[in-house]
Amino acid sequence: MGLFGRDDERRRLDRLLGNARNGHGGSLLITGEPGIGKTALLEAATTGAAGVTMFRLDGFESEMELPFAAIQRLTIPLSDHFPALSERQREAIRVASGIAEGPPPDRFLVGLGVLGLFAAAAATTPVVCAVDDAHLLDQESLDVMAFVARRIAVEPVALLFAARDEKDITTRLAGVPELLVEGLNQESATALLRRSPATPIDPATAAAIARATGGNPLALIDLAEELSARDRTGLGFGADPIPVGRRLEAHYARRLGQTDAQVRRWVLLAAADTTDNVDLITSAAGELGLDDDIFDRAEAAGLVELDDTIRFRHPLVRSAVYNAASAADRRTAHRALAKAAGDLGMVELEAWHAAKAAVGTDAQVADRLEHTADLAARRGGFASRASILTRAAELTPPGPVKDSRLVGAAEAALAVGAVQVAGELLGRIDEATADPVERGRVIVVRHALGLFSGDPEVLLPSAAELVRAADAFHGHDLERERRTLLKAYEACSITDRLMTGITQRELGRRIEAGAVGGGPDAEILAGIAALILRPYAEAVPRVRAAFDAIMALPDHEMMQMGSAIAALGAFLWDDAARRAGLTRAAAAAREVGALQALDTALWVTSLAELMGGAVRLAEEAMAQVREVRLAMGYDAENVINAALMAWTGSPRHVVLAIADGADAVGFGGVGATAAAAVGLREVAEGAYRDAYDRLKPLIQDPFLQVTPLEYAEFVEAAVRSGHTAEARPIVDRLVAMAEVNGSSWCRGVAVRSKALVSDDTEAEGCYLAAIEALGRTCAETDLARAHLLYGEWLRRMRRRREAGEQLQLAARQFEQSGAHVFVPRTRAELEAAGLKAAAVPADPGPPGLTPQELTISRLAARGRTNAEIAANLFISVNTVDYHLRKVFQKLGVSSRRQLSEKLAPA
Repeated sequence: MGLFGRDDERRRLDRLLGNARNGHGGSLLITGEPGIGKTALLEAATTGAAGVTMFRLDGFESEMELPFAAIQRLTIPLSDHFPALSERQREAIRVASGIAEGPPPDRFLVGLGVLGLFAAAAATTPVVCAVDDAHLLDQESLDVMAFVARRIAVEPVALLFAARDEKDITTRLAGVPELLVEGLNQESATALLRRSPATPIDPATAAAIARATGGNPLALIDLAEELSARDRTGLGFGADPIPVGRRLEAHYARRLGQTDAQVRRWVLLAAADTTDNVDLITSAAGELGLDDDIFDRAEAAGLVELDDTIRFRHPLVRSAVYNAASAADRRTAHRALAKAAGDLGMVELEAWHAAKAAVGTDAQVADRLEHTADLAARRGGFASRASILTRAAELTPPGPVKDSRLVGAAEAALAVGAVQVAGELLGRIDEATADPVERGRVIVVRHALGLFSGDPEVLLPSAAELVRAADAFHGHDLERERRTLLKAYEACSITDRLMTGITQRELGRRIEAGAVGGGPDAEILAGIAALILRPYAEAVPRVRAAFDAIMALPDHEMMQMGSAIAALGAFLWDDAARRAGLTRAAAAAREVGALQALDTALWVTSLAELMGGAVRLAEEAMAQVREVRLAMGYDAENVINAALMAWTGSPRHVVLAIADGADAVGFGGVGATAAAAVGLREVAEGAYRDAYDRLKPLIQDPFLQVTPLEYAEFVEAAVRSGHTAEARPIVDRLVAMAEVNGSSWCRGVAVRSKALVSDDTEAEGCYLAAIEALGRTCAETDLARAHLLYGEWLRRMRRRREAGEQLQLAARQFEQSGAHVFVPRTRAELEAAGLKAAAVPADPGPPGLTPQELTISRLAARGRTNAEIAANLFISVNTVDYHLRKVFQKLGVSSRRQLSEKLAPA
């Protein structure tokens, strides 16, 4: 019968371990009710596993509020492999573990370091790491382990989790395959039950107990051993089910009740402790005057095991002990532990226990707890900070200090994506009585929650509300005021023309008023205000100064400025500087593992590259967004860029439906960008009347720096649909802008558009000037469109050979940039000229490569090292090496130089 009917589950575990030995690692989450046998299954699979290095990590309820507590324990036996990590990864783990000072590390950077440690450890022998009671890990450690589990690919590493079947564990371990362990079948449960007690159980009673416990092995064993024959008679024959968790807790509580008072007090100390530290519990026991031999008596009672640390027989023992104690006894235990922790110099632990011992409000304990929360934040433990600050707020008398702690807890919860927690914390604050700064902070957090959940009631007036928050900060906190005004501009960009509660000019004037006091923040705000308020010629110098101020920021500040970089760069038509800025912002976010900032930077990059038609680069950015989302545990299949979909051939009605949906929830920028992209596609397809009708409303209701980038599409659509008179003033605006900003991109687009409204004597010079100017830019598709329009003009002039040259160039460049929507029109022009398009592969990459292989090979072809590629994609170096070997084999190359040649456009 094997492990009592668990043979199928055991085989699944064995396959995972076998794969790890063969160099194809993986992960598995084993879930089930308390006592269902998860741990037994885990240990049966891993005990004595031949030829592997075993690591074990247990979760403890007492550690759940200590950030990175489990990671600190895990990395101790892995410390010999620290030299294999980058300096930044080593430092991230050291700071997170509390053994070094430094900037708070992002939990995903810590995860990349742990992945590197496992990979280094597995270089000689396969590695198996068993994580028992994963639901009791502190949130930061669980996030790290989940990250590692999702990124294991070709490393000989198996990561096994065992956890209670709780509703949030599968969410927190999203992406990890799950094995749900249910109760034993009737035959196995009855056999286990009948072999356990000293007193035989008749088959009918055994079957009834098996049914009543749902086949829970621990319940079967413990209840059978504990209950008398009389108790067992009739058990499970009633109508009510037995709640196994409560029954087991009650069972252990009764066992505890059979011990003497001193043992009960000592075991309560152990259950209330957060470290299983023998010295700490010994000191606390001394505070309570317990006997010196109390350790031995507690172990003899069969509730704990004593070694270098204290270990309960089962997590339910700890739970039963703690929950069975009175509130007064628990407070007594925590007071003793707080005194002991203070004597041992454990500052954070002392504050935590003191808070548990407090009754009502206690300002002094709350102050110490806030200090502990600050220490957690310095280690990157924002989930722990949220929990600790919440408790500090509960101990704080009503007033501004309490409000400040509640808002701080909400901000920390939001930082780790706990939006429901953040919203509940905000609900505890009375804005009418809060001081201005806390009222402003509440507004800022509420805006972030609305952005996260897509709530139109919050999103549409968010710019106006953020201005209200900035007003609340005014005169109290200049730095918060400036940051909030920048957020208000970003909110305006998100809602676009749907913004309510404030006009663009009102927003611009308020931003301008906040640009005081000097420094880069003031410079940036002054540039944004000029972008909104000033005539173009007057605004350009200020916007340039703002852009330069962003580029001069240190990396940790610049990585948060992706939206501003894209907006100011677009206003200046500085495609090269915008690309460089966004690349640097993304690199800075990768370097510190700030995946949320990286996600934003890559999204903005994708949209920015589309503005110049670099569709291939936009697709690559979105592919990286999906990798980042997977690394964070989100469903990457839901990553949709509607504008990119329009460029890459998705049905128009689908793109427009997505645009309408975005508008409905307040994301007006997404809707408008998608509509403009559909208009451009209609230009590409020669549907000029449709394009004119679609683009005209956007041009008539201009939006900041975005609309000028759509002028060229409108001009082409208007001219080709018989509305040349409407196109002329738009061309004049483009030409005037190019004279002011000095941008080759703007000049090229302007003179290309001018050619469309010029007579034949002037048009050719404009086309040649456009090709010359755009040839100095990153705007690949705009250059190809210049060749296309010039080729079309040449064909009409009956200069077929020259037309063919231009059209062949256009076709090749459209293919290379990924702007395939223009290819059919280009080929149709070639055929009209009596020519045939040169064969250019339409596929964005060599056939046979998976999307991840293509991404990795392109990065390698650009000269990136395996370590750099691994950091870019948040995977291990081993995974990069594995995929590159497959790419080399598929493409028949043996070096990166050959790979570069193979991937180079024809």
